[in-house]
Amino acid sequence: MTYCVGMVIDKGLVLMSDTRTNSGVDNISVFRKMFSWQVPGERMIAVMTAGNLATTQAVVSQLEERTKEPDQRETTLLNGPTMFTVATEIGRLLRQTISEVQAANNTKSRFTASIILAGQIAGMEPRLFMIYPEGNFIEASYDTPFFQIGETKYGRPIIIRAYERDMNVEDAVKLLMVSFDSTLKANLSVGLPLDLLVIGKDEFAPSHQRRITPDDPYFDQISSNWGDALKTAFHSLPNYQIEPR
Repeated sequence: MTYCVGMVIDKGLVLMSDTRTNSGVDNISVFRKMFSWQVPGERMIAVMTAGNLATTQAVVSQLEERTKEPDQRETTLLNGPTMFTVATEIGRLLRQTISEVQAANNTKSRFTASIILAGQIAGMEPRLFMIYPEGNFIEASYDTPFFQIGETKYGRPIIIRAYERDMNVEDAVKLLMVSFDSTLKANLSVGLPLDLLVIGKDEFAPSHQRRITPDDPYFDQISSNWGDALKTAFHSLPNYQIEPR
């Protein structure tokens, strides 16, 4: 399992993903699930992946190879004219890769995978897409300003309650850290390290990028303080009264 979140704020895009993959309790590994490409001053594009690891790695490898083929003007991350075009091509590659894996294994079993695409091309607004295994996709909006893939249920309520479109980047990062901490506490299939990427509006380069490791002092402080704050908030709620018989 995995957990990835992409969020739109007025100042740009904030992305975070975990790195844990597992095929049973005795086969746990670390694999990067966030990948990015850029043309300085012209575009910045990133993807996060969840699902069958072989499938997602095959898609990312094809995308990477296409960045080395500048003659394919509308089928590369670095040359697609719009983010919509890029989303369409990634969706096609994902659908095609899943079909090829199923055919190679001679099975109808579902090799599922999904992708979050984020980025900005010069002259256009930052955009965020959720791409499904079937190759179709939806775009983030004011009504749906963030997307999650993987183990989504534990971290979603926190984002819904605290998200604000005009929040600053630092608060957006803090919000995602709380969301991830709650998910880590609830599900062992999601784990550190975490990858963080901030794509500032009209910057066309990573505004901030880092890996959050198990010994990260800030994340440890967030985890500890959030737990204490929840206990304090719980005890501050009105007491439930049970009438004596």
